[in-house]
Amino acid sequence: MLEDSVREAFAPGGVLSRAADEFRPRPQQTEMAMAVARTIAEGGALVVEAGTGVGKTFSYLVPALMSGERVLVSTATKTLQDQLFGRDLPRLVQALGLPLRTALLKGRASYLCLHRMEQAREQADRTSARSLARIEEWSQATRTGDLAELPGLDERSPLIPLVTSTRENCLGSQCPKFRACHVNLARKEAMAADVVVVNHHLFFADLAVRESGMAELLPTVRVAIFDEAHQLNETGVQFLGTQLTTGQVLDFAHDLLATGLQLARGLVDWQGTAADVERSARELRLVVGKSWPGARLRWTGEAPEQVPADDWRQALAGVQTACTRAAQALATVSEIAPDFTRLVERAELFAQRAGRFTGECESGAVRWVDVGQQLRLVESPLDIAQAVQAKMLRSGAEDGEGASRSWIFTSATLGDDARLSWFTEPCGLGEAQVLRVGSPFDYAQQAALYVPRQLAKPNDPAHSAQVAALAADAARRLGGRTMVLTTTLRALRAVGEDLQARFEGSQQVEILVQGQWPKRRLIERFREGASQGRPGCVLVASASFWEGVDVPGDALQLVVIDKLPFPPPGDPLVEARAQRLEGQGRSAFNDYFVPEAAVALKQGAGRLIRRESDQGLLVVCDTRLASMGYGKRLLGALPPMRRLQSEEEFSEALDALGQSAGASAA
Repeated sequence: MLEDSVREAFAPGGVLSRAADEFRPRPQQTEMAMAVARTIAEGGALVVEAGTGVGKTFSYLVPALMSGERVLVSTATKTLQDQLFGRDLPRLVQALGLPLRTALLKGRASYLCLHRMEQAREQADRTSARSLARIEEWSQATRTGDLAELPGLDERSPLIPLVTSTRENCLGSQCPKFRACHVNLARKEAMAADVVVVNHHLFFADLAVRESGMAELLPTVRVAIFDEAHQLNETGVQFLGTQLTTGQVLDFAHDLLATGLQLARGLVDWQGTAADVERSARELRLVVGKSWPGARLRWTGEAPEQVPADDWRQALAGVQTACTRAAQALATVSEIAPDFTRLVERAELFAQRAGRFTGECESGAVRWVDVGQQLRLVESPLDIAQAVQAKMLRSGAEDGEGASRSWIFTSATLGDDARLSWFTEPCGLGEAQVLRVGSPFDYAQQAALYVPRQLAKPNDPAHSAQVAALAADAARRLGGRTMVLTTTLRALRAVGEDLQARFEGSQQVEILVQGQWPKRRLIERFREGASQGRPGCVLVASASFWEGVDVPGDALQLVVIDKLPFPPPGDPLVEARAQRLEGQGRSAFNDYFVPEAAVALKQGAGRLIRRESDQGLLVVCDTRLASMGYGKRLLGALPPMRRLQSEEEFSEALDALGQSAGASAA
């Protein structure tokens, strides 16, 4: 039986302890592995919250690999995907001695498109030609075409969209480079593999459009595992609605002009047609005017808030008309090359979406506009429950396969109640089996929590400066080793600028601020800490740094959180979810805002202790955690750290940390 084999693998002296020097049997890890094995054997859905340090990757991979079933593993980010495929899977496959084929499958934007690279070369200026030459040189040697393998390529490089394809501009089987296409080859490898590693974005993009290879892959897989599953709902709603961006329309105008002049010069007024499309996108953006970068505008009526309805309707109709006319012009030359056929489809798609947004929002969905350099028009479901039920859990039921398929969902943070309802409810997993496995770390010995009572209230203008002052004093005493997590970009800027001003010209501490370097480079520098003659670091970050950042050891000993991470009440999606709960007679605050804050707070706190030997302090600079009734619930969601009751105790704990770090460095 699978359960017996799995139990033996995790036992002292078992195959895992023989294969991995650092492996130590942990009861929590074995408990989770046994539950996964049972679910694989019996079918159904299992939701597991596994605390930091459990070793959940081995807990789900070992039974999955030993089961002999085809397995799909999905994780939250491409970085985690690479780690799973490049490190964890090969080690286990070798340790278990199993003849398994594994494959990595990412979205189109991760792979070099040979056809678009050729087009980019023809249009390149002198500056971009040098960078493009590096990519072309690499393209001769790469087997996978995965841009993550190209050394020194910044993930924010403007070249990436020029040498990768999207669903809209890919020529598919009509492409002259189709036989050598890296996306196509990756899909073929995935179809032939026993274990396929994907990411949540790819999974849901395909669930929405049935185009990225998953439509063929998923029916052949009997075990599907979602790691970092706490991101599933927010990732899913991005793809299960309708979106239109002015950036997409501008890219279309660029491709229309370049392709027309290259392949059918003189047959159509390409400059005029492209200019009309481009103008329509820019006019739609201008109608919204200036907004705070990253603003999200409610859209409950004919137009988004603060936007004149007549101007909005006219601008949206302009996009629809320009794209429709472009489609008609392109249709006259569509037989010349497959590039034109694809451009016709893109034009018709954008015209159709612009038309959709002139009508009313679907029932049970919410609309908004994201404002940045470009506009993003979004109509989204409130959660993924219906899609999970209809497209995942019931898939295959017609041919008798659905009942036996196994679905495993796991993360370190999935809720703050016994049923993990924060996760299971919006994901349509109310009937799933639920298991909570605690962390093996001794938090009472390894970590302490401090809530400063003397700080201004979180909405006070002086609050960010006081957070910066506390972090600066602590960082001086620790020689860096500090991460400041903010709940808003405004606070990120305020705290980051304050700290940089305090340490300007100092050789004592280096201040790293999210957005000033690529994320990967920031984390690498932070992990290095005080080494090779450089000072220790303070990292000030928001959003994506609250989770998935692993800095074990002495490089991180203090995590400062500026405020309780409640969802922003003015966000249209948050508002719509709250209104739905109120309409059901439930409390939006107790059933939505507090659980959201509890999970996010737990994620942020999880950056502190990553190994059994780590020591650290967590400071939450929000007096509500100690003074409000719901504070007890939030405290209960945190790991069981000891509490520091006064500034003096905090100071003593800092001194003790500084001494232990100095001793280990010596």
